[in-house]
Amino acid sequence: MVRRRKTKKVGMTRGLGARYGSTVRKRYIKVLSETKKAHKCPQCGSESIRRESVGVWNCRKCGLTFTGGAYTPVTKLGVV
Repeated sequence: MVRRRKTKKVGMTRGLGARYGSTVRKRYIKVLSETKKAHKCPQCGSESIRRESVGVWNCRKCGLTFTGGAYTPVTKLGVV
């Protein structure tokens, strides 16, 4: 008996199904993975920054709450 191959895992875009096209889904994965990863705290230096809401970031170690970009704590325009 021949076993069927499993399909490719879709990762973070599993909720989108077959909609929106591959290019949009790849961009979505890129933005979402950047948002979800641990970022470095500007005050204590630990990698424990998490996103609370759009543009609001919080350090789980020292409790620092600050505003930044929508998907990253520091944007390219914000760095001077």
